[in-house]
Amino acid sequence: MVTGASTGIGRACVALLAGQGHHVWAAVRSAADEESLLREHPGQVSVLRMDLTDEASVRAAGERVREAGPLHGLVNNAGVALAGPLEYLPLEIFRRQIEINLTGQLLVTQVMLPALRQARDAGAHPRIVMVGSIGGRIAGPMLGPYHAAKFGLAGLTDSLRAELAPSGIGVVLVEPGKVATPIWDRGVAAGDDLIKELPEEAGRYAEMISAARADAMKSAARGIPPERAAALVVGALTGARLRPRLLIGRDAKLAATVVRLLPYTLLTRLTGR
Repeated sequence: MVTGASTGIGRACVALLAGQGHHVWAAVRSAADEESLLREHPGQVSVLRMDLTDEASVRAAGERVREAGPLHGLVNNAGVALAGPLEYLPLEIFRRQIEINLTGQLLVTQVMLPALRQARDAGAHPRIVMVGSIGGRIAGPMLGPYHAAKFGLAGLTDSLRAELAPSGIGVVLVEPGKVATPIWDRGVAAGDDLIKELPEEAGRYAEMISAARADAMKSAARGIPPERAAALVVGALTGARLRPRLLIGRDAKLAATVVRLLPYTLLTRLTGR
């Protein structure tokens, strides 16, 4: 099962898994995305309509999957990137970010675990892949809500991995760097709408906001192709070797090295710039 299957990494994962002969549950929110996935992968894909902010829809999807039988893998990929200066950020925006990128990941995992346990009981080796971010290791300005959720997801994944190890269910955290997906375009649009509503004194953040916006646009245009990221996600899901964490992209590997090697004082100066 793949969440966030309408675009980007999620859609590329669905295509790759279906191409390998797997039957895939693809979770999307809109009828248009459902129709296009069914048209592209006839007989290989079953579409689940669910919204991570709508608990009833997620639980209904879990029931449908469980009734169909064992589930061999789950890719928790759905997410958004919401931006703004924390000093003025409306709390409903922060709550929405945490609800989608952190709480929603746990909810999907909870409702799919019974089907994953069915697969394990049948002798398979099911896995859960959480799509995190290098933004879960290093944080900069204006993406505070996103970083908070991704740092939280890293901790949640580590705990989940330890809890499920005795059950024989593997848990992997993949941490992409910049990937050319619509999440950044949508994030920029949402950020632009938020900026219009900020008080006048928020202008003190104008330079940071401009730099963050330019970086997001660069990510949308110059990040690695989602198909490349999806190949590594699918490898983490189905490969022979179980790796607890996997960095995706040169920038992610570089950032992880910087975090590991630089003294925290220098790292703070770097991210502040």
